Amino acid sequence: MTQGGIINSSPVRFKRTFPILLTVLLIAAALTAVVQLRRRAPPEPARLLPSADAFFYLNLKWVRTLNAVSQLPQVVHEAEYEHFIQETGFQFERDLDEAAFAVHYPQSWRAGGTGGKAPEPRFSEVFVGRFNGERVRAYLKHMAAEIDNFEGTDIFSIPLEGRTLRAAILNVDSVALSNHDDPTVIRGIIDRSHKLASPFAGPAFLRQYYKYVPLASLTWLIARVEPSSTPANFLDWSILFQKPAVVMVSARYLRALHLQAEAFTNSEDDAQTLTSRLSAYLNVFHAAESSVGLKGPDPDVKAFFDSLSVSTKGDRTILTASIPPGFLRKALAESPDLAPPTSSQKTPQPAPAAPGHSNSGTQN
Repeated sequence: MTQGGIINSSPVRFKRTFPILLTVLLIAAALTAVVQLRRRAPPEPARLLPSADAFFYLNLKWVRTLNAVSQLPQVVHEAEYEHFIQETGFQFERDLDEAAFAVHYPQSWRAGGTGGKAPEPRFSEVFVGRFNGERVRAYLKHMAAEIDNFEGTDIFSIPLEGRTLRAAILNVDSVALSNHDDPTVIRGIIDRSHKLASPFAGPAFLRQYYKYVPLASLTWLIARVEPSSTPANFLDWSILFQKPAVVMVSARYLRALHLQAEAFTNSEDDAQTLTSRLSAYLNVFHAAESSVGLKGPDPDVKAFFDSLSVSTKGDRTILTASIPPGFLRKALAESPDLAPPTSSQKTPQPAPAAPGHSNSGTQN
């Protein structure tokens, strides 16, 4: 069609620009979807962990940003930890940014427990921080009884109290540890660390419940509750729970420390029973607060007790609390310092210095 002898090119121009515009919109939509998925995906260190029965995560980088570490009481280093610092130059409270733990329950605790036939829980961890790779490698090499190589990464096997602690340096800022009896557990962590990070990665149990963790949480715990089989010296859930459940506990700082705990039960009746039991405990706390002989009510303590709330949502019981900064400062100021080790202590073995692998028989 022509107008005054001039060809109308508008339809042709639209046909050329429409595919370009559609492509741009699709790319923008895809990027938005990826960003949203990454926001709701577990942190990268947690996604590297193997299948487990409980997961714990701590973001110390944000804790330092909020200047919360300066409020903590001074820590007196035990001899073995001080030796670890001198050998590696790494100090957890100063250099650790993120820590993710997987807890493997023994099969004697629950059918299908990821700890297998081990008599006590086993642990797998990923630590992210600032460390000297050469010094850490030399330390691990010195402690190791055996060194294997998997996909170009050395695995240091360190004998520790009748079991083996395996360690691997994943990259310039990440280290993995596991005292699981199965050596393929740490190999799986290494394999996942070599692949492109994906918001869909990570253990299925973790992905299932992580969506309930509030945004900007500095720390969280997701754990299976087995009240009838878990020993009291590990976690005594029988005080609150009569049946198996899943618990999610989180903390985030928004002008105050906000705590949230959710219990995922098997039915609405189970949730209501748990809510009633927690409400009874809260009533006891309120009564204790009122009966304490203080010189006038402490506003921070009162604000904390007033913030305690428990409710039911379907088959879930939800407990929330808000701890004012003043309450935190007073609680930390009254915390006793750790006693320094005596000179009679024997020469320490540095390997147990890593969190999650203490000398306690039930903790390794």
